[in-house]
Amino acid sequence: MESGENISKEGGLSRLIKALGHQYTGVRYAIGKDPAIRQELGAMVVLVPLSALLPVGTLEHLILVLSMMLVVLIEFVNSAIEATVDRISTEHHPLSGQAKDLSSVAVAVAVLMSGLCWVVIAGPVAIQWLSQ
Repeated sequence: MESGENISKEGGLSRLIKALGHQYTGVRYAIGKDPAIRQELGAMVVLVPLSALLPVGTLEHLILVLSMMLVVLIEFVNSAIEATVDRISTEHHPLSGQAKDLSSVAVAVAVLMSGLCWVVIAGPVAIQWLSQ
């Protein structure tokens, strides 16, 4: 048996369609059940168009949008870690708490990174607009 055969016997388009189905299910679940993901996606709905209005270069637009996407990405990973820990046991255990706390810190770092990008890139533009 080749090394890839034990992972999945499906390939190509069939595997892609199944993966898209799982991704769709995950997004629907997250939007329906996870308030943090809803808030972050809501912020993206507002901030992505705002970014497009800023008179900055393409790279700056990309940094603003990707920094927000990073926040959402890390929040999805945080939610997955929390669900996995809860699946293993709902009893309080120091390592379970540590896993959840560390994944929460990862979200906070991503939010701070995104916020810093917005302050550095959009801040001067906002100051200039307000001073006119």
